[in-house]
Amino acid sequence: MLGIERKRECVKTAHPEISIVQQCFLLGLPRSSFYYQPMETENAENLHLMRMIDKMYTKYPFLGSPRITDQLQLMGYPINHKRIERLMGIMGLRATVPGPHTSKKHPENRIYPYLLKDVKIEYPNQVWCTDITYIPLWKGFMYLVAIMDWFSRYVLAWELSNTLETTFCVEAVQDALKKGKPDILNSDQGCQFTSLEFTGLLENSGVRISMDGRGRVWDNIFIERLWRTVKYEDIYIRDYSDGENLRSGLNEYFRFYNYKRRHQSLDKQTPAEVYFSRN
Repeated sequence: MLGIERKRECVKTAHPEISIVQQCFLLGLPRSSFYYQPMETENAENLHLMRMIDKMYTKYPFLGSPRITDQLQLMGYPINHKRIERLMGIMGLRATVPGPHTSKKHPENRIYPYLLKDVKIEYPNQVWCTDITYIPLWKGFMYLVAIMDWFSRYVLAWELSNTLETTFCVEAVQDALKKGKPDILNSDQGCQFTSLEFTGLLENSGVRISMDGRGRVWDNIFIERLWRTVKYEDIYIRDYSDGENLRSGLNEYFRFYNYKRRHQSLDKQTPAEVYFSRN
């Protein structure tokens, strides 16, 4: 019998034709015990660079890999553009300006039109948005996906993973749909959000799908602001050691964000007050 650590190592050597979920099932390994283990595929120097990149990108999301490379070189890091481009690819980062730094989409998946041009957001559950962000840990990293209501800024659901497989995004939407149903869900054109598993769930639930067009800078601005808030108010301060501590801490933070953190743009109300007052 394989021990749990050996099973994790087997899954880390991912078979190209078998998903992480299937590998965990075949090995009798609970999915959460794998997904909450931080990825440690990069050496300490690259993990440090990725932490620097994350902080720089969070503050200035319009920066692409060339300008981030320039800034790091000015700070004394002997790195080249290709190295930073590779690390940003692992982190799932792209600049919010027109150009080549857009989400990687699957060539066979359908791209849905952008439905929110000139649409006035007037009530909760009119539009939800979703996105993925990179989370640095002491040793390694994880990814965080969230589903947020545009009108109230209420975070309906979130999930963690140490891979960019579609599964954790689908699970977050399934959790969110237990609390309500939007008219429209907006995302970027990343392969997780164009996958048949993700779009099929939305279509079967009667949700219209909207996707940001190339070069549309402000399409998902609310969730970009959420990432900046979460990182500066929680992630960077607490400097989590592992996935289990991260999950526990984010549980606490998102309760604070939804129910206690008052927003100037919401007339000093909390997201929960606005979301539930109209539902």
